[in-house]
Amino acid sequence: MSTLKGRKFIAFISMIVGGIGLAVYPIIIDPMINTDKYKKIQEQTRAGVNQEAIQPGGMKVWSDPFGRK
Repeated sequence: MSTLKGRKFIAFISMIVGGIGLAVYPIIIDPMINTDKYKKIQEQTRAGVNQEAIQPGGMKVWSDPFGRK
């Protein structure tokens, strides 16, 4: 088994970091940048759902804790 030295080592580490970056982008970065796209998807999937009727234990429906009262 040969050891990686010099440019081959740098290329190997770059490939690992690039692969992690490619895997993380659609999961973490894209939803943070394109929030409108995901808000529209939620509106479509939650259409016709009565949150008060399906809320367990008589708990109140979630609201924004940082919103103005």
